[in-house]
Amino acid sequence: LFFKKRLLWLLLLSLLLPPPSAWGHGGQARPREGTEEAGSAGAWLAFKGLRERLRAAGALSRRYWALFSCRVWPEGCGKDEEASARPPGKTLGLRRYLDILSTWSCSFWDCCDRGDCRIINNFTGLEADLRVRLHGQHLARELVLTAVRAYLEMPRPDKALALSFHGWSGTGKNFVARMLAENLYQDGLRSDCVKVFISTLHFPHPKNVDLYEEELTDKIRKTQEHCRQTLFILDEAEKLHPGLLEALRPHLERQAPSNRRAESKRTIFLFLSNLGGNIINEVVLNLLKAGQSREEVRMEHLESRLQAEIVASTDSGFGHSRLVKENLIDLFIPFLPLEFRHVRLCARDAFLSQDLLYTEEALDEIARMMVYVPKEEQLFSSQGCKSISQRISYVLPEG
Repeated sequence: LFFKKRLLWLLLLSLLLPPPSAWGHGGQARPREGTEEAGSAGAWLAFKGLRERLRAAGALSRRYWALFSCRVWPEGCGKDEEASARPPGKTLGLRRYLDILSTWSCSFWDCCDRGDCRIINNFTGLEADLRVRLHGQHLARELVLTAVRAYLEMPRPDKALALSFHGWSGTGKNFVARMLAENLYQDGLRSDCVKVFISTLHFPHPKNVDLYEEELTDKIRKTQEHCRQTLFILDEAEKLHPGLLEALRPHLERQAPSNRRAESKRTIFLFLSNLGGNIINEVVLNLLKAGQSREEVRMEHLESRLQAEIVASTDSGFGHSRLVKENLIDLFIPFLPLEFRHVRLCARDAFLSQDLLYTEEALDEIARMMVYVPKEEQLFSSQGCKSISQRISYVLPEG
């Protein structure tokens, strides 16, 4: 490991050193060419300039080495070291090279002994993302942040955290799941500790449910063995076969600690579902008609009706599963329907993510492309913010 770190330090230093042509005279006057004075003075000034630049590059490279080593070997990086590793503003461009160097070095050797050494649990970043990037979902923002932070800060949790996201398509369920992955793991959804299952993609044929159960439980078990903190995302949860839901039950039940000295495992399950979207929309619409603002919608208005809708559903086995009946789901989190103003914000974010300029008129035009319901009020986008990025091309100037 010592040799690896030395080699990488030299590579990083080479990125920071100026070319020989820039070693120069440190801003001093050049002696006249062709004289002995010019030869000796030039050599001295070149040596002095090189020494000064080596010293500056060394100081700068130490800061970048601290930042780089925190990325590749985060388990040995303390908070003070990480804070001191923040690069100066004028050299932020080198962050890109650090990312490349980190990826390159990890392709030759393991950057850490276990896949979970790249866990970051950046709650500050998660809070900022939920506040700035997630639109119209004050309930989800508060509930997700509070629940996840409290769970991961527990000294010895005795069960997995199970959160169930409910609402219409395009309201932000997958978006929040991705935010969690990005802020809990340095590699986001690509982390070895994060697994995503989509019902219709991974478990498409009911006749193969026995095989799916075995594959699912095996994947969960192996991931938990590899990582002390795992995240499992189950999209289209309302379409999961009852047998698969039953196979998940042991992983969500309370576990008696077998060894109090052993490192405590932490597992988060996210269930994403359109189930209950209609009742959420109905409650919000009635509150708005009664004169309340959207931001005044609280869990007390939604919780009981949402759970009743989930249990009563005849189109899905999710509400009839033991996960729900035995209260193994910790929170049912409603995602509210999005209005015209929220769609505009999504359009703005889509422009910014592609480094494109936009006008207020362009945002209005994109928002008007969506279909709004109910037919009389036309308050809520029927697709939320889905497909907004693809609609940008319609308002861009030709050529």
